[in-house]
Amino acid sequence: MIKDDCIFCKIAKGDIPSNTVYETSDFRVILDISPASKGHILIIPKEHFDNIFEMDADTAAKLFSLATEVARAMKAELNFDGLNIVQNNGEIAGQTVFHFHLHMIPRYEGDEVNVTWKQHESVPEEQEKLAKAIKKRIQ
Repeated sequence: MIKDDCIFCKIAKGDIPSNTVYETSDFRVILDISPASKGHILIIPKEHFDNIFEMDADTAAKLFSLATEVARAMKAELNFDGLNIVQNNGEIAGQTVFHFHLHMIPRYEGDEVNVTWKQHESVPEEQEKLAKAIKKRIQ
């Protein structure tokens, strides 16, 4: 499905120009128009999924297979020091465009990109209970 009012559907279809790095029948890989760092790339499925909760396993598998290829090409070209792979789901998680997309953000020594969080303490018994509960829900 493609949504007529979705900017990423329009970019994925080629209706809106982008600096396309790579394209398959399922995905368009572009340079981010507002990059966090030099070489910041987005992988956008051509089919519309609002978020990861709507994406099928086959598309997800193809996406991450493509991401590994793109990451190696980025590393060879940009020689960065690290790479963040970020994907936000829902407004509270920082999603601003509600079409699934994967950010690949090169990291360079001394850059000011911040993709971290405060770490909290965990209670081993609660962690064990939660792990079992989630495991039951995985098909």
